[in-house]
Amino acid sequence: TSNFCTATADNLFSACEAEAVDDLFTTRAICINVSDATLRGNCFAMGDVDRTLAQQTCSAQQGLRRDTCVKLGQTRYDPAFNPSNFDATLATPNPYFPMTVGNVWEYAGGSETNTITVLTETKLIQGITARVFKDEVFDDGALVEDTDDWFAQTTTGDVWYLGEEVKDYESFAGDNPMDPELVKIDGSFKSGRDGDKGGLFFPFTPTVNQIYLEEFSLGNAEDVTEILSINYTFSGNANLDRYVPAAVANVFCTVSAPCIVTLNYSLLEPGKSARKYFAGGVGFIIETDPAAPSAAEGGLKAQLVNCNFDTDCVGLPQP
Repeated sequence: TSNFCTATADNLFSACEAEAVDDLFTTRAICINVSDATLRGNCFAMGDVDRTLAQQTCSAQQGLRRDTCVKLGQTRYDPAFNPSNFDATLATPNPYFPMTVGNVWEYAGGSETNTITVLTETKLIQGITARVFKDEVFDDGALVEDTDDWFAQTTTGDVWYLGEEVKDYESFAGDNPMDPELVKIDGSFKSGRDGDKGGLFFPFTPTVNQIYLEEFSLGNAEDVTEILSINYTFSGNANLDRYVPAAVANVFCTVSAPCIVTLNYSLLEPGKSARKYFAGGVGFIIETDPAAPSAAEGGLKAQLVNCNFDTDCVGLPQP
């Protein structure tokens, strides 16, 4: 077949269905060893419910992947990573994704805070020198995610995403001391390992309706980006203004220097998406969920509250 994208979607559907069955029998094995008859029965019933929900998710993923194939095209996803096309010196820096060592961004939204730092360390991936970004997320002050992201830039200023090491943490009531524990590493991937491939993260010259894969780790990390606007300013588009804090947008998104707006979604999570806003010289500033019922109920997911390299970050409002 020449419909490589659709064929990929269909094979992943089969893999997802098989995993749902595998999880069902694992759950049943656990249930067998529950002594209490009522709890055992509930365990078996929940296993059946989980399988049904998992199969529904498999179908929704297949539909989303197939729809995305219409936009991406049917060609094989096999980008050529030629080290000679990348420039670790950042001679042509991408204005919407600064990668200067020592840069720090701080975000807040709901009960979470998020700090991103460009570290001094680098990582060589497929012969390409990637810069390491430390991404830490805290919920009510407790660490819930600690991720190292690996980015590299081409000689023409395009930023590519070559992988991430994800560490999710959870704190459990009754523990003493109450230290966050590593509970999963889902989403971790590295270009060139086990069939994983990196993706374009931010083009130097984005165009409206441009669509691309940020990452290609099938069944694990499959994020997609679409460019919605390259000239956003607040109050210019009511749809894009939804849940955007005007006090932040008006600082960074001006007529002379408008913002870029993207739509971001995962092929593993049908029905979920986010809009992200990027300012020249600063980078990511706002994330919203336009499908949320209100700004307070998840509509405003995160906003920049501070950075250490641009005077416009001084005195930014809290969400």
